[in-house]
Amino acid sequence: MRSSPLHHISPVDIATNVEQIGDLLRFAHNLDAYRDPEQLLRCLPAELSSVVVSNTTALIQMTGTDLSWYAVDGETSAIGLETDLPQRRDEISEFLTAHQQPVVLASLDREARFPGIVRFFRTHGNQSLCVLPLNKAGGRAGALCFARKEPDGFSEREVGLLSFLSDYVGLAIDDRLNLAHSEAVRAQLESEQTKLNLILDLNNSVVSNLELGEVLRSVSPNIRKTMRLEGVAVMLPDTAHEHLQLYAVDFSDRKENLFQHMSGPVEGSLAGQVFCSGKPWVGDREEWNISSSENRASLGDGTVTICMIPLIRCKNVLGVLCLARAQKSGFTREDIEFLSQIAGQVAIAIDNAFAYQRITELSDKLRQEKLYLEDEIRSELNFEEIIGNSAVLRQVLRQVEAVAPTNSTVLIQGETGSGKELIARAVHNLSRRRTHPFVKLNCAAIPTGLLESELFGHEKGAFTGAIAQRMGRFELASQGTIFLDEVSEIPLDLQPKLLRVLQEREFERLGNSRTLCTDARLIAATNRDLNAMVEEQRFRSDLFYRLNVFPIYVPPLRERKEDIPFLVRHFAQHFARNMSKEIDTISTETMNSMVSYPWPGNIRELQNVIERAVILSKGPELQVPLAGLKTKPTDANGQLNGATTLEEIERKHILSILEQTNWVFAGPNGAAARLGIKRPTLQFRMQKLGISRPRKL
Repeated sequence: MRSSPLHHISPVDIATNVEQIGDLLRFAHNLDAYRDPEQLLRCLPAELSSVVVSNTTALIQMTGTDLSWYAVDGETSAIGLETDLPQRRDEISEFLTAHQQPVVLASLDREARFPGIVRFFRTHGNQSLCVLPLNKAGGRAGALCFARKEPDGFSEREVGLLSFLSDYVGLAIDDRLNLAHSEAVRAQLESEQTKLNLILDLNNSVVSNLELGEVLRSVSPNIRKTMRLEGVAVMLPDTAHEHLQLYAVDFSDRKENLFQHMSGPVEGSLAGQVFCSGKPWVGDREEWNISSSENRASLGDGTVTICMIPLIRCKNVLGVLCLARAQKSGFTREDIEFLSQIAGQVAIAIDNAFAYQRITELSDKLRQEKLYLEDEIRSELNFEEIIGNSAVLRQVLRQVEAVAPTNSTVLIQGETGSGKELIARAVHNLSRRRTHPFVKLNCAAIPTGLLESELFGHEKGAFTGAIAQRMGRFELASQGTIFLDEVSEIPLDLQPKLLRVLQEREFERLGNSRTLCTDARLIAATNRDLNAMVEEQRFRSDLFYRLNVFPIYVPPLRERKEDIPFLVRHFAQHFARNMSKEIDTISTETMNSMVSYPWPGNIRELQNVIERAVILSKGPELQVPLAGLKTKPTDANGQLNGATTLEEIERKHILSILEQTNWVFAGPNGAAARLGIKRPTLQFRMQKLGISRPRKL
């Protein structure tokens, strides 16, 4: 207890009384400890009671038309202000507005004005009241109220000192409010700067990196940290726009399951609703449509608010940006507006990445088409059109003209060297696809393990030796024609995938689950009897029926002998031009010998014979080595007695060696050694020729 209360001494005594000056200095020092305005206002009544004798001390803060009360009895007992607050607020506003100077009410019992204020202080046992205005720069801040139990408790001198004290308190409050405002402005500026830096980082990422995955992985942590989020996820649709899948996820500690339940169909999901409507959605966890307890458990405990914003680019919704914050109603309107700007930048990054991906794929396709066409030019059979005028050939060409304008699958059958590829090219050249690639693949020339990669392509690292991504022949031939020669050599385990391409027009590259589409027209060719292979269960019947939509049989050269003179002249002129020779004469004997020869190797054999003849010819007459064209006995159908083709001769020879070696492949005395080939080569030839070991009875 102080020995001399402030109201018992004069201002002169204060100047000389060291103890009272010490009280005022301690009061000023104590106020400096309160940096927060709200904390200062709450503690001021108690601090004032330490230097001013007052039964009830109250502070009224005025902010516009709003009033806030802070009051204590004595020094520490806070007073509740719940009773009659609306009426008292209006009355005090009028009271503070009407009086610019201190107001002293000497006796509350005789005071008729301001009944609400009088009632409040009388309720707490007071008889006199001193109200002093709190001024601040540019207006009124509120008022200080000191009440005492005795009537006429405030002298004129004391009121003057209390006015000085109220001015100091007003300055202190104004200083804290200005400081808080400055800190709020600075915090807002820092927040705006941080957001601006985030926008700049996004712009730099969009410009400097065109790989979608890397862009999203780099910007997601920045978004989460800048906006103080628990997690950020980007959801993009599949190629059919039927499902939304998580493409990039970034989360804080122990929040890895936050977005796990969101992947799913577009229809019926919240993310799908945002994707289809193009409008943001914000809601707490209770509003999420979570169907299973497992998904609810994955979210963990506590309140989580999610915000879903559509990723829109040029009025097209590319995906959904999902954000989570660990508080109820955690996203303000300002947050959503800024996050919508972020979503716009992310949408630009996604659009650019998709465009870059498409350009890269088209560039790779053009590059591979160029390499393929160069290989085609180098491997061209060196004649530009089908030569001949026989009835059987004209029948084939009529079939070509009939099927070419359609998109139907064509199966070309005929012996080796009979010109099946030329017929396939003719079908392509007469179709609407002639401006697009004609892509061919000899299925017998590709090892079984690599055939799937050749047909459908592969990703980098899909298998040993896959050092780069490669497009398959079906992808390369999209909108054009793919020609599969020796289609009978496709392994049984690969045939279902070929069937799927024919039925669904879909396939996947090796090492990638993404489904690709193709619009390639298929033309297949074989020198084998596929019907017999189906019966022997060496070829799928359903694939055979899909291939055999429009069969074309290319007759062997021995069945179109009237075309042989045309072919001889064509090849002779072609090779003579290439060798800078002049061949303009072919003797009747030579021509008759070639017409009567059965040509087991068909047109390919004829071409090779003519090329050798042009090399050997010294003058203008074609010198054909007739010793190699001795006619062998034929049966009534023109077939050679015994073996009719080189393939059958090879088959009989291999069977003979296998029987001599008792079907032993390896070893110095095995069939492979006697044939002068390696064991894998022997097994491959046996598979191609349909040779299998007979079963023992």
